[in-house]
Amino acid sequence: MVVCKQWRHIAKDDYFWKCVCAKRWPSICKRPNPPTVTYYKLYQTFYKRKHQRTLLPPRLSFDDLEFFIDIWTEDKLIFSEVVPGPVLQRGIKIRPAGICDMLKFHLQGPEYKMILPVDPRFTIPWSQTVSVSVLVGRKDSNKVACIINKSMFDYIDRTASRALAFDYLVFSPYYPFISGIRAWISLLFMEDRSDGVIDVFGIEMDFCDAANSQEEVLWLLDMLDWK
Repeated sequence: MVVCKQWRHIAKDDYFWKCVCAKRWPSICKRPNPPTVTYYKLYQTFYKRKHQRTLLPPRLSFDDLEFFIDIWTEDKLIFSEVVPGPVLQRGIKIRPAGICDMLKFHLQGPEYKMILPVDPRFTIPWSQTVSVSVLVGRKDSNKVACIINKSMFDYIDRTASRALAFDYLVFSPYYPFISGIRAWISLLFMEDRSDGVIDVFGIEMDFCDAANSQEEVLWLLDMLDWK
């Protein structure tokens, strides 16, 4: 309605919204008596699904978990750490000076993410292929699950100073209808250097396909195929 006068004129006609509703809910337009609200109001109310879910408390906590993160450039191991769950949960409290505005905006965003500060930082030549593996272990049962299995950082967003890789999560056979959910991992680096390398100061991991809160992440991890 704010695009132009012609669109506003069209959109103020409730018959237009009846046609839109007829595409989504054909039977609603077959009622002998019209709805008590306008078709515009009907569409505005129901066209988006409202995700109001209350999850039970997760059975896991970050205190129960540790993450095994390994990063290679071609065949050389350049980063290998066992990271306690609470360290990933806390993230980066003080951001280093010299990161780009797009990355600052991303880090300040509302999406739930787990970030490991890298200290000391490491560098990677732009020309080299980089891969990553991530396992997660449970302290309560000594079981291990795979999150990312030797995936390549094949997308580099230089404007946001992030290199991204992903892999599909493998779930327990107890959850046969859950599939297609990705784990994402990103290398966070300083603004472009002139010497042809990226200067990595952090590693970020998220499950934004299906988990947007700490509780949802823990439920997702609990459903993995633990061995």
